[in-house]
Amino acid sequence: MSETERITIYAAVDSPFPHRVLLALEEAGATYDTIWIDLMDKEEWYEQKVNPAGGKVPFLVYGGPKLHPGEAPSTDAVKIAESRVILEFLADIFPAAHLLPADPVLRARARLFIATVDAKLIKALVGFLFLGAPLENLLAVFEELQAVLPPTGFVVGEWSIADASFIPILVRVRSLLENVLENYNPEAAKEGVEALRSPRFARLQQYYEDVMARPSTSKTWSEEKVNLSFARRMDRFLKTGIINNEERVPVPST
Repeated sequence: MSETERITIYAAVDSPFPHRVLLALEEAGATYDTIWIDLMDKEEWYEQKVNPAGGKVPFLVYGGPKLHPGEAPSTDAVKIAESRVILEFLADIFPAAHLLPADPVLRARARLFIATVDAKLIKALVGFLFLGAPLENLLAVFEELQAVLPPTGFVVGEWSIADASFIPILVRVRSLLENVLENYNPEAAKEGVEALRSPRFARLQQYYEDVMARPSTSKTWSEEKVNLSFARRMDRFLKTGIINNEERVPVPST
């Protein structure tokens, strides 16, 4: 399959999951349209007309005419949810971009890395940010992922969708610790910043510098917008206990 159809991605600034897809699209050199969704004040038409399965992002539409906010995708278009599935789809339709390595062993390593990010890192991050879990739980998962990085380069050597799965979370954690959480949890923020800059995470620091130097990261990462959006989310959480549409806890004590 080769990319010949229009690509539309529904994304949200504050979520790392559509950021994964945007990174892969940029690395593939794809032409695509982005429709932004505000997850804190989600438009009704999005779930009604686009993604009725919970109105989550990202959501990719492959084919059909140009879409505008409020419009339903063509019935003939391919519609794909879930960032991991979309990443694999992009790797298939852009084979020349090598979003997955040709070597089957490296492909397996890339997929295992993504599975670890989804199973462990996201859980540890949510636990730290919203559920009172210790910072060390999050740092331990970063250490586990750092241990499988090669001495240089990216997750499996050349950039791949494994990096697309990891970068959005890594850059958010770094930025939130340095710029946002100091207003909500200053002691943990300071500890986290110092840890990630320490010799313990020397390889991860080099990886971070390498990914930040790539055009795909600079084009898709808006630190200011993400931090403002997360501050809104944290304020709501402290007042209501709402983490997201599917999770809420008792209102945190002040």
